[in-house]
Amino acid sequence: MVHQFFFNPFILDNLPVPATGFDVVQDLSEPRLRMYVTSRGVKTFFVRKRVHGRDRRLLIGNYPDIDIETARGMVTDVLARAMQRPVQRRRKITVRKFLDTYMANRVRRAGYSRDKLERAVQRHLAPLFDLNLGDVSDRDIANVIAQIDGPAIAGRMQEFLHSVFKYAIETGYAQTNPVAELPKINQVRRVRPLTKAGFQRLMRVLNRVPSPTLRAAFLMLAYGFAPKSQVFSMQWRDLDFNHYTWCDRPLSDAAVVLLQDLPQDSRWVFPGRGRGHLTDPRVAWRRVAVAAGIPNLTMDDVYKFLMRQVVWASDKEDFRANMNALLADVMA
Repeated sequence: MVHQFFFNPFILDNLPVPATGFDVVQDLSEPRLRMYVTSRGVKTFFVRKRVHGRDRRLLIGNYPDIDIETARGMVTDVLARAMQRPVQRRRKITVRKFLDTYMANRVRRAGYSRDKLERAVQRHLAPLFDLNLGDVSDRDIANVIAQIDGPAIAGRMQEFLHSVFKYAIETGYAQTNPVAELPKINQVRRVRPLTKAGFQRLMRVLNRVPSPTLRAAFLMLAYGFAPKSQVFSMQWRDLDFNHYTWCDRPLSDAAVVLLQDLPQDSRWVFPGRGRGHLTDPRVAWRRVAVAAGIPNLTMDDVYKFLMRQVVWASDKEDFRANMNALLADVMA
């Protein structure tokens, strides 16, 4: 059930943040106005409306970038625009150009996550780039999806194209969604194997890794609360030990102690061969995982295990305290 009250700045500024997922609250002054409150503390105004037979959530904007009175005043206009039929555009557009528009207007990812999506699009969807968007058929989509190795990636690319063509219909560049005619790809989701007991065994093995650089890099996967690509490419210039931060993100106490004991004789915190940084020591990691009794464990499983359990806080010091508390708990 949606919690209802009169929106005012004091209440919205002090709304409790859910541990996972999101909560929804509703304004009594303008009942059509609602707000998402995510586990990361992001608060977003939206309205809910059945548009052309489908239930839709129409985002207005984030609070406090948009204040309460402005959001209330935008409700009617947002609903009116949603009910309008899109104007069919006669000018053709290539898939490549429309993907640029879609990425700019609809994709909310940033940093590493956005770069990863862009690389996947370039690698797997290139055969569609020079086709006119309105001329793409379900056969064209099926041929591209069939060339992708692995059902997981193929399924995600199909879902991505489905979303792209939905946006094309909304903006008038397409009349039908060719992906809607294709059967959905069955994806076997990988179960991440790490548990608290497994984490403790892993930490004991990591502390016995003979190479000082690999030992520190692997331990930082647990202490840094970041994926391996970001951990291995750490630079000393991005660390601030006076404020316990790394690229403006908080560092756990264990990470600070670990990093302060490392020699600063390179641009990189974890130098690799030549002048670059450590990249993908998968052979060494496989030995670690087998020794810990978790042979199918990946390096990013450690990051995912911790981030699923840490309590998010928008304040850096609060989040740092939560990181420390979680590490103390899982290693106890």
